[in-house]
Amino acid sequence: MAFSFARFGNDLYTGKRSVDVVGRWRTWLGIGVGIILVSVLILLLKGLNPGIEFRGGSEFRISDAKTLEQSLATEIVGDVVPQAGEQARVSVIGQNSIRVQTERLTNDQTDELRGALADGYGVEASGVTSSFVGASWGADITGKAITALLTFLVLVALVITIYFRAWQMAVAALLALVHDLAITAGVYSLTGFEVTPATVIGFLTILGYSLYDTVVVFDKVRENTAHVMSSTRRTYSEAVNLAVNQTLVRSINTSVVALLPVGSILFIGALLLGAGTLRDISLALFVGILAGTFSSVFIAPPLLVLLKRREPAILEQEARVHKARESAARARAAQERGEELVTAGAGTPTATVVSGAGRSAAAERPTGPRNQPKRASRQRPSGRKR
Repeated sequence: MAFSFARFGNDLYTGKRSVDVVGRWRTWLGIGVGIILVSVLILLLKGLNPGIEFRGGSEFRISDAKTLEQSLATEIVGDVVPQAGEQARVSVIGQNSIRVQTERLTNDQTDELRGALADGYGVEASGVTSSFVGASWGADITGKAITALLTFLVLVALVITIYFRAWQMAVAALLALVHDLAITAGVYSLTGFEVTPATVIGFLTILGYSLYDTVVVFDKVRENTAHVMSSTRRTYSEAVNLAVNQTLVRSINTSVVALLPVGSILFIGALLLGAGTLRDISLALFVGILAGTFSSVFIAPPLLVLLKRREPAILEQEARVHKARESAARARAAQERGEELVTAGAGTPTATVVSGAGRSAAAERPTGPRNQPKRASRQRPSGRKR
């Protein structure tokens, strides 16, 4: 039979099939923690590559260059400004443009370097543009980016706590967001991509996407656990796992649809066409969407269950469910034993029947020929014969 994704999703929704996400929480959380540790290790070893907007400095762009040799720009910077030659950052932008970033130069140094770059790459002096960013402006941008991130996290915690009336959901959602941020930052450090204001926008965007997916899962969790405390059908963790399965296909479909255009921007627009700004934001979006989907399904729900199981009421409800299931299992076992005894005694003179509820019925009388009930004898009336 051919695999049907729609049928698979319907089976997950109805509970006919189930992916044990909550039950295998050690596996999923172990994977998440392992990836975070690797990301942190990469950050400690390599660090991030901040753009000129954060560190400050001078930037030169050479348009319609005759050659795209990057070592040529490094040599020119070293000849004109020796102290800035080793720290110069040269990259290719688009099809025929060169970007050169150095430490902040004086006006005279800027004019001299512009002329040297124009001569070296065979362009007019007007083909080389220059700009600079002060260190104080870069520090101010960094501070505002951190402030925006912290404000976002605080507002997220407040909104989730008020909406779901459960601080555990807010904590689980925030830890999932930290997971997404750590992975994305680790990828940026590993690839060496610059962290620019566009990257910060991408970070905030993926946090919003991951939060949206997590809220959808938690909303289904709230629906499934609304009356779970008075029920003996499912435990709290089983109700949460059912909610994850019911939203799993939707999360996969949403992620695939979102990754297709972002992947096109990253691999076609940025890597092939060389659009630097698009590359900065598209990498954050691509990695963040993948990490956000994983954390919304496999990180946040298990964390929620671990936090909720610290409540005595949840533990008592789980005990009631397990007790009810044990009683039902004993009743079924007794019924099966009774049916076996009835089957075994069908061809023998005597049989003992045990009812399904576990009560032993009285032994039946032997059913042999000598014990058949006697027919009532018909007495002839006294008197003469006719």
